[in-house]
Amino acid sequence: MVKNCVPASAAAAADVCANCGQDGGDGVKLKNCTACLLVKYCGVDCQKAHRKKHKKLCKKRAAELKDKRLYGQGHERPEEEFCPICTLPVQMPTGMHSCVKPCCMKRVCDGCALATIKRGINDRCPFCRAPRHEGKAEALAMVQIRVDKKDPEAFKFLGDQYHHGELGLEKDASRAVELWTKAAELGSADAYNELGVGYDKGEGVEQDVERGVRFFEKAAMLGHSMARHNLGGHEYIRGNYDRAVRHFLISAKMGYAPSLELIKNLFKEGHATKSQYAEALKGYRDALDEMKSSEREEAKTHPLFNRVR
Repeated sequence: MVKNCVPASAAAAADVCANCGQDGGDGVKLKNCTACLLVKYCGVDCQKAHRKKHKKLCKKRAAELKDKRLYGQGHERPEEEFCPICTLPVQMPTGMHSCVKPCCMKRVCDGCALATIKRGINDRCPFCRAPRHEGKAEALAMVQIRVDKKDPEAFKFLGDQYHHGELGLEKDASRAVELWTKAAELGSADAYNELGVGYDKGEGVEQDVERGVRFFEKAAMLGHSMARHNLGGHEYIRGNYDRAVRHFLISAKMGYAPSLELIKNLFKEGHATKSQYAEALKGYRDALDEMKSSEREEAKTHPLFNRVR
């Protein structure tokens, strides 16, 4: 029998069941509402009985907690976007300024690759010193070794090869999604973003925009600037300009140029403030400075430099 429902504010402040008022002492173990964490219950029956009264407040607080995580996390780029040799974040887009080595799945920046070549080490990986692969089949075999070792970046990389039909593989969007899903389960931010794109566009899977957004959110909270940008784009389309600006601002301060451009446009349209645009511009320039090195600048024009994929 239900006794007296306890106001949420009182239940949150005291160790009592929000439905029946049962005290949490004397061996009674109360459990939090996992969605909002505002109230506690002594059992499933009380939770079900209280659901109708609690639903509105619970939904509101759950959304607030989600936003706190979404906007409060992922302001730093993920580890895999830093060169393991110079330890600097790789310039964006990363694929144009670095190369993933199939032997160790490390993303080595152009500056460090050039420095290795200048030291006369032209036949080995700049990071792990494994002999450079000869041909697509050998590169694919190296990747498979890393896949067998449950390397998330190897799963992500192999998924990319299926997606683009590279390393001698036939294009297979469904297989790419399978591999990205495994990589995401192992913690790859880039894989979460690729899954977001796949579900958003219906590539390799049935189109499900909302599921795509959820993957973008997971990637963004892991520090993926492009996924953060994609979230801003979704909010912009929906007319949620304040939320869009918050996403673009975080992404721009990580060095993602398209986000800075969109904040500039939002400022011109009157949806972003002058201070927000100024903050984004300063953050973007600071991020670019963090990505620069003399070796990287030299690699852009050095006649010896030739990245081997």
